[in-house]
Amino acid sequence: MKKLRVGIIGAGMAFEQLHYPAYQELSDKFEIAAICDLDPQKANYWVKKLNLVQQKVYSEYRNMVVRDDIDVIDIMVPIELNYKITKEVASLVAGSRKWIICEKPLASTLEEAKSAVELPQKYHVPIMITENYRYNEEINIIRDYVCGERIGEVLYFMQNRVINFLEDINMNKFPSTRWRQHPKFPGGAILDTGVHDIAALRHIFGAIEKVQGFGRPQDYDFSPYSVVCVNMLFKSGLIGQFSFFCSGKEMQRPWIGLRIFCTRGMIYLEDRDCGTVNIAYNDGRFEQIPYRPQRGYYNELLNLYQAAAGNEPVSVTPELEFGDTYTIFQILNAVRDGKTLPVDREIDYIPSYDLEHKMYTDYSHYH
Repeated sequence: MKKLRVGIIGAGMAFEQLHYPAYQELSDKFEIAAICDLDPQKANYWVKKLNLVQQKVYSEYRNMVVRDDIDVIDIMVPIELNYKITKEVASLVAGSRKWIICEKPLASTLEEAKSAVELPQKYHVPIMITENYRYNEEINIIRDYVCGERIGEVLYFMQNRVINFLEDINMNKFPSTRWRQHPKFPGGAILDTGVHDIAALRHIFGAIEKVQGFGRPQDYDFSPYSVVCVNMLFKSGLIGQFSFFCSGKEMQRPWIGLRIFCTRGMIYLEDRDCGTVNIAYNDGRFEQIPYRPQRGYYNELLNLYQAAAGNEPVSVTPELEFGDTYTIFQILNAVRDGKTLPVDREIDYIPSYDLEHKMYTDYSHYH
């Protein structure tokens, strides 16, 4: 199949640090054909770096997305704009064979998230959500061990995610962006970053029955809580504890990370970048499984290429991402109201997304 020509909407940090390196590695399959950014300085930087002609650089995306030489539109904008821009782009390329890539979470409100799920069916255009944790090697290694019961039945898990947002503000990291420091969406860092962890947990363990949460309020704009602690019950009967701490450090190694306790042993992942999944058996045996950190960006683009070629379905659809986003909204509601709240209705929900780009939307999968 020929190279897919990509139009970029938003040439900021997500493009520079995450998507662009993956496009470079897959340069035999993708070609960046046009760039759109409101900041002319950013746009001109990429003109030179990618050797683009000036006619392929835009300050607004509407004229770019309808070009005949664009096959894929990759949208990387602040969360509050995800739904608005994705919807408009979908309407502009309706009925075409163009693909749309949208960042997670797919919307900043529950109402917008529900509408986002309907976009592929409404406009007859395929959409992939770039939830890289569902494509990361370590998550799929752990999922294979859990689903195959290779260390017995899973009993419970604990995960502690730590982000030092206040320190990262002054570094070349995502908290340095003003829209993350003063978010216009509920939960702030909890929705923006915590949705990754929820996606990984749902990918490993399946559907969630209900959640109960507690939070420690703080005055900073970037998150209403310095930490949330969540009790989770999955449809399988598995129980677990998830904590998200965004206002400090975990100083002593090894970190808590993700620990999964099973009848024949346990699985331990200290951190997504550590490069090793540890398996400890009750009989004293021990395995260390190496993986390449942060391969999700490469794997998701490869999945898109294969889906566009008709070889496989796209793995993360708006329907699937809706469940991850909805879980975060329910966690925030549970913390706020002091209630235990339901999440998924179905035990095994696999969204329908055939190779002819026909979507089936059914909200009965969620409470």
